[in-house]
Amino acid sequence: MNFTEVKELFSLFEASSLRELSIKMDNVDFYMNKNQQAVQTVGQTSTEKQPIVSQENVRTDHLEAEPYVAKPDVEPVGKIVTSPIVGVVYLSKSPGEKSFKEMGDTVNTGETLCIIEAMKLMNEITSDTDGKVVEILVENEQIVEYGQPLFRIA
Repeated sequence: MNFTEVKELFSLFEASSLRELSIKMDNVDFYMNKNQQAVQTVGQTSTEKQPIVSQENVRTDHLEAEPYVAKPDVEPVGKIVTSPIVGVVYLSKSPGEKSFKEMGDTVNTGETLCIIEAMKLMNEITSDTDGKVVEILVENEQIVEYGQPLFRIA
């Protein structure tokens, strides 16, 4: 497969409705993909020289790149309350009632934050610190794992 044939193959693939194309001829494996992130693989299995398509000749203008966002080096302020058990979390005592705590509410040590149901037992999860609820990290009736963050209190 020479460069002209590869270039023509790219053009035909780009104009087609195919999403993926894999070709294995002679000693060359060729793969094209129009999905989220295109991957191109050209491999050689013999010792004779085969034409290799360079990355410069591959169109990438149809790909969507996500911009890099630097993560802050500073840890979020506050204490994380984690789940001591696996179960279903309830943010209020019963359906239709007001939540135990909402964003911005003041909380004292020992106050109930939520209930986790495990094996038909209702377990109250209480705050072990005084502060303000700055983040609720779960949704009502969500299944939670052991150690999963539930609330951030600052």
